[in-house]
Amino acid sequence: MNSPFSQNRVGDARVMVVGCGALGNEVLKHLALLGVGHITVVDFDRVEPDNLSRSVLFSEDDAREGRYKVEVVADRLRRLSPATEVQPICGDIAYDVGLGLIRTMDVLIGCVDNRWARYCINRHAMRAGVPWVDGGIDGLEGTARVFMPGENCYACNLGPEGLKDMTRRLSCAGAIRRNVEAGKAPTTSIAASVIGAVEVQEALKIIHAQGDWTSLCGRMFYYEGQHLTTRLVGFKAYDEDCAVHDRWEPVRRAALTVTMTVDEALALLQAELQARQVLVSLTDDCFVDYVVRRDDDCRYEVMLPGRRVAAFVEQDKALNGIPFSGMYQHEWREIASDFPYKWLTLADLGVPRQAVLIVTTEQGTNYIEIA
Repeated sequence: MNSPFSQNRVGDARVMVVGCGALGNEVLKHLALLGVGHITVVDFDRVEPDNLSRSVLFSEDDAREGRYKVEVVADRLRRLSPATEVQPICGDIAYDVGLGLIRTMDVLIGCVDNRWARYCINRHAMRAGVPWVDGGIDGLEGTARVFMPGENCYACNLGPEGLKDMTRRLSCAGAIRRNVEAGKAPTTSIAASVIGAVEVQEALKIIHAQGDWTSLCGRMFYYEGQHLTTRLVGFKAYDEDCAVHDRWEPVRRAALTVTMTVDEALALLQAELQARQVLVSLTDDCFVDYVVRRDDDCRYEVMLPGRRVAAFVEQDKALNGIPFSGMYQHEWREIASDFPYKWLTLADLGVPRQAVLIVTTEQGTNYIEIA
């Protein structure tokens, strides 16, 4: 039987894969072998010895050298498919990937191990109007789902308990380590093979858009390997009042770069939007200029994006090992003419390349993409 997929369409496709663990390895392998034209890979972890039992693209040398996963998979994918353009991004999908880049993708594929990461992928995908495929594995079990803007939203499916539990990082690495210590063979690679293949198959359906096939959008594919059973479960929710799936449009480009100072950026936006005043919202993080100990009034300068403050506090010798929980932080979530540190660059504030900024003027709200 002939393949229902067009090689030309596959060769022109742009796919972003978030997560380079066991599941990500399988997904990336399939995409490269199929000849997908452009693959962007996002992950911030390094290769560890525990990864080797379940990740086909990693080697002992990679683990010994502690190489970043995205660097390794980029090398391996280029060997598998020299015609494929691979863009590695060593960073966190929550903060380090610009919406302008995501807007260029045909589909996102999530290969992550916790609800917070899925929530962030969903938030970006919904803002950009891009569908995404989610996968999850645990032992000999696995699931795959599809979320489409306007039809199905991950955040709407979470429910109260899911939202409460969202920030917990539930990695499979700990389970693998326990199995190895107990003398058990890890089974993650088996489930990853099955679910990774289903994820790529669903992504191909999305890339082809109008094909004669059934999508997983609104349903969950469940695989259970111990007794070799599969089933489809209804998994669809789309609350019109959910702010997470607000579409950011229309987006206009401006001659902004993340190396511009705040002063330069505000001036350019005023001229571009023909506005007297502009207010830039830091939507996904904040900027922290100082922290204050809970037991006194002493200020300690930080000058970092919010996501980096906890590590700074824990490591700073001047704070004498006081935990982050013993601090209050002073945050900036909006940047306007009263911002006192106008010599800082947008990158200093934590704004990633190709970000889309929400810029408010007296005329209304604008979505501005950074070059």
